[in-house]
Amino acid sequence: MSYENRNLYPDCITITRTVEVGGLTKPQLIQKMQQHSIFMNELGEKLFADDNFTTSAKKYTLKTVELTVRNLGLPEGATTTQIFNSANQLDLNLCPLELGPHLRMAYMDQAEGYSGKPSRRNQAPYGSITIASEILNEDKNFPKGFYLRRIKGVLWLRGYVADEQHVWSADDHFIFCIKKDF
Repeated sequence: MSYENRNLYPDCITITRTVEVGGLTKPQLIQKMQQHSIFMNELGEKLFADDNFTTSAKKYTLKTVELTVRNLGLPEGATTTQIFNSANQLDLNLCPLELGPHLRMAYMDQAEGYSGKPSRRNQAPYGSITIASEILNEDKNFPKGFYLRRIKGVLWLRGYVADEQHVWSADDHFIFCIKKDF
């Protein structure tokens, strides 16, 4: 089975977004998410509360791209490290962790992820979009990052755990930052 180059980034279907990030403290971000009726799970709250999760006082703009693991050249799925390495080879960057809440507030019309499908254990949920970001803590029980999801009409910014042996599905969606030309 061969994998055609036309299915690889950048020659594949992607979704790009430009997102304004920064300018808010963590308490201000939480308040703004509450005003937008955005919920967080316990892992998201734990990640948010960690001292290593910082926010920028200055506003800046990021251009992001959403694509599948398959579009990174990994048609059989891959571990987080393999996904991040493949993205780097395709000139994509990891996102700052603070992109999560800002992107969640900017992307209010996310498609429903629940749709009556059964939950998947130890896999990314249907309709979820994982934000590729630097891992703050190698402890297997500490959240590794954020993902976006809409469940029965409710918007979520959720944290997740995944160890290095976890294999993401080829159809799982990730968001990366597009490298800027300097």
